[in-house]
Amino acid sequence: MKNALLFILLFMLIHISWDARCQDNENTDDIEFIIERSQPLTLDLDKEDEEESGKKKKKEKKKKNEFYGLKTKKGYTRSGYGDNVTIEIFHFLKEWIDPDTYVPEIYWFDFRRKRIRNTGTIDKKYGRILHGPYQKIAGDQIIEEGIYYVGAKHGRWVKFDKNDILVDKKKYYHGWPKESLVKFYDEDRKKLKEVIPVVYGEKEGDYYFFHENGEIAVTGQYKFGEKVGKWTEYYNARRRAKKQIQYKLDPYDTTFTPHVLKEWNRRGELTYER
Repeated sequence: MKNALLFILLFMLIHISWDARCQDNENTDDIEFIIERSQPLTLDLDKEDEEESGKKKKKEKKKKNEFYGLKTKKGYTRSGYGDNVTIEIFHFLKEWIDPDTYVPEIYWFDFRRKRIRNTGTIDKKYGRILHGPYQKIAGDQIIEEGIYYVGAKHGRWVKFDKNDILVDKKKYYHGWPKESLVKFYDEDRKKLKEVIPVVYGEKEGDYYFFHENGEIAVTGQYKFGEKVGKWTEYYNARRRAKKQIQYKLDPYDTTFTPHVLKEWNRRGELTYER
């Protein structure tokens, strides 16, 4: 009986003490939790970002065959025989969108010829603008890969030989070399004035100068920072040629002197020919 009374008394004291501690903790804003670890805890922020990005991707499931918010259809071409078979896998817009008239090369699929083209007038009935991922495969080796944006090359484009060795890599933005210097006539940047192609900090590729009405005024090509080949000047209507100038073919040729090859009047009549 005596032991039972002592046990009850001890239990009451512990209970009162525990209640007091709980009240103290309820009134305390900062409660410290100490966790002992045998190894330091390291946070991999990059990994967390990837996991978070993955969660978002799961929530916002990407729509099939939709790129940059535009719906496409998938297509392919096959050419060659035996070990020389080449396959092109591409996407084209389901609904017609006018490509940028300033872009020098617009790629499209010709259903009549069953091949990808970047020249000639696009027939809306038989032609479709490329848009989305593109691959060119020879045998089982990818030899070219990139992406199109409304017919224009966009992002990173790479080429490989049949031994999977990288032979060319270029970056584009809506059809222009990524580093191109671009000038406009207006502050809203809608009237393109000049495009100076730049690759790895040096002038390389197709050059364009435009009349204020949007017609091409001058076009030519740079190679290793030098004007090469034929450059053509145009009148400001219907892309009618005005003058053709010949520059050196070899960018390192220091002896060549540029000269006029041909000239035309506004009526398109040849007035001079070297």
